[in-house]
Amino acid sequence: MRRHRHAKIVATLGPASSTPEMIEKLFLAGVDNFRLNFSHGSHEDHHACYNIIRSIEKAYNRPLGIIADLQGPKLRVGMFGEKEILLQSGNYFRLDLNPEAGDEKRVCLPHPEIFSALEEGTDLLLDDGKLRLRVGSFGKDYAITQVITGGILSNRKGVNVPHVALPISPLTEKDRRDLDFVMGIGVDWIALSFVQRPEDVEELRGLVGKKAGIISKLEKPMAMTYLEDIIRLSDAVMVARGDLGVEMAPEEVPSAQKKIIKSCRAIGRPVIVATQMLDSMVHTPVPTRAEASDVATAIYDGVDAVMLSAESASGTYPIESVTMMNRIIECVEQDPLYRSMLITSHTEAEATPSDAITAAARQVAHTLSSKVIATLTNSGSTTLRAARERPMASILGLTPNLATARRLTLVWGTHPVVIEESGSINETFKRASEIVQQEGFAETGDEVVITAAAAQLQKSGPFMVFKTGSTRLLRIMKIGDD
Repeated sequence: MRRHRHAKIVATLGPASSTPEMIEKLFLAGVDNFRLNFSHGSHEDHHACYNIIRSIEKAYNRPLGIIADLQGPKLRVGMFGEKEILLQSGNYFRLDLNPEAGDEKRVCLPHPEIFSALEEGTDLLLDDGKLRLRVGSFGKDYAITQVITGGILSNRKGVNVPHVALPISPLTEKDRRDLDFVMGIGVDWIALSFVQRPEDVEELRGLVGKKAGIISKLEKPMAMTYLEDIIRLSDAVMVARGDLGVEMAPEEVPSAQKKIIKSCRAIGRPVIVATQMLDSMVHTPVPTRAEASDVATAIYDGVDAVMLSAESASGTYPIESVTMMNRIIECVEQDPLYRSMLITSHTEAEATPSDAITAAARQVAHTLSSKVIATLTNSGSTTLRAARERPMASILGLTPNLATARRLTLVWGTHPVVIEESGSINETFKRASEIVQQEGFAETGDEVVITAAAAQLQKSGPFMVFKTGSTRLLRIMKIGDD
């Protein structure tokens, strides 16, 4: 079940893709990670999908990553007496905490934290940005706004406050219940929605620790102010272009996406590009040329993964969507321009032993025309540093830790395999060379580059290979040699 591509595919499960037969077909079509979207579905639904994924993982002896995507705080207006109203451009409209049904002059906005963060001239976006209000006067429980862009406003439509850091936790009470559930069953990643500040990631880290990786979803322009700090605190990052495209001008989103990707690659964090990548395939069996180009652009930029949302969760063509995404990735990665763009965008290694070794491994593999770099890792750090280099060779992530192997399914160019620990470093390297052959990465006589965080247990004692720490060992092995 080796994938012949570097970038990974994430697919969201939902009503169109929740049966054992459909999830297996998605996996066989190319899915490396499955996303459980907690904005929809019950715990029972998600638990059933979790069990199906784990059974497929066992049947095919291939680690699979599972992402639990928390809903996050949803800001919405209240209810109207007539279910919907028409907001006329130029008119004034009041938002307040009064729970009574709204009309053409006012409506409840049951979020006091918004009023506390307002300033004169602040813009409020309603219904995914279709309507725009501008704040004039305001108090602790109301705001008088002028309608800049009018239209129909109906019950419970969403509210966005761009370029304002709202004093709210990224975790609602629902999120905390969902978090308890997913930590109980054992997912691999927790996706945190609407990250604004580094403190948001730290709040989740305090609850999760190292039991799961944290994916920070960047969908608020405010997050761009703290971009590098958020990336360093996260285990991975998602460019969530849905809400980002609501609060940013459409023409600003592509440059924000490229900035996020560049920063993630420089720091060495996996980065996912998501939202509407093949959106027309929700209803049609082929994408638009613009959508195919959108996926390809992300791959040329060197992202770790691209994601399907409604296409695989509720669309008519989930298998075709995954197949198409797989085809686009493979086509791009065979283009000589792809390799030259990765080289051009390569970030210099940091002055650390880990980066020195992994940079050397990439160069050695290139010089020897090695087909694979085998990384021996416990936490995954050694493999992540190898992937940061974006080598021409494939990366074989060998780990005794199944949880680490599952997380590595999100990492560019990495084929994770669970390997048993050995008391001898030579025995471990011999076993690594056997797996290289078994997994189809090299043949007898080929040179293989191996990196590890090996350390001596005692001054004159044996080596411990799967050590959590900095990568300090590089070895070249010829397949077939003892």
